[in-house]
Amino acid sequence: MMFSVIIIYFYLAFGAENLHIIQQIRLPRLVLTLLVGFVLGGVGHSFQIMLNNPLAEPYILGISSGAAFGSILATISGMFILTPIFGFIGALLTMILVWSLSHLGGFFDKTKLLLSGIIVGMFFSALISLLIYFNQREIGNIINILMGNLGRIFTYNEWKYFIIIFGISTVLMIWLFLLSSQLNILTTGDLVAESLGINVKKLRRKIFIISSILTGITVAYAGIIGFIGLVVPHITRMLSGGNKRFTMILSALGGAVLLIFCDFIAMHITAVELPVGVVTAFIGCPFFIYIMAKNK
Repeated sequence: MMFSVIIIYFYLAFGAENLHIIQQIRLPRLVLTLLVGFVLGGVGHSFQIMLNNPLAEPYILGISSGAAFGSILATISGMFILTPIFGFIGALLTMILVWSLSHLGGFFDKTKLLLSGIIVGMFFSALISLLIYFNQREIGNIINILMGNLGRIFTYNEWKYFIIIFGISTVLMIWLFLLSSQLNILTTGDLVAESLGINVKKLRRKIFIISSILTGITVAYAGIIGFIGLVVPHITRMLSGGNKRFTMILSALGGAVLLIFCDFIAMHITAVELPVGVVTAFIGCPFFIYIMAKNK
């Protein structure tokens, strides 16, 4: 807790020349960072439990790529204020494609869901490459989406939309938390969960839809930020000692703290601000290798 307070204090005050910078730039950025980290941590935990796979997260399942494609379309069209809507549509389209492909043959398979996410993600990555090729004048804005950027400057109208989106995200995260007790039972196996009265297929569909919507929102506002949803749930489970009751909310809080830390590094480690996705990748890639080695 003390570490979190210290990080937030330095995030707001370090290098700020006056109170105006803190109020107009740092504070809105902090609110956005908290939301994105909170969502990515919670969604990453839900995906890993739902699929019983320690490597599952929104980036790997292709949702982030679809949301990024929608956001880039809005950007190159000059409709910046509609970026969240386009990002949500991209995430929704990806979700439908991945879910449909995972049910080919008439039954759900967790491995097929992961493979479908990778395939659909590669498809949208190819479309993004095509957009970059034909819209090189917008390369700066596109890079901000692909590498993650929390330094979004909100206009008055965008603030009104963001407050609504923030409220929707909060409601969806609460819903996800309420479902987490059922989700934890899935770790015992589908047959055991069904014997306890849980509709496994319906539960997975709910988790997938809620998580996809939340991922679309974060990508629309902050771009693709990988590895937060991968790293934090593992750390949370190690620290909680196997107590699964509150791991979802702890993962969400841990995601917010880690992303604040990463964004602080991104702002101050060099003279030029780095994309926050680069920092999270430097932290996440070694951790990814560690997980694969541990679960060989």
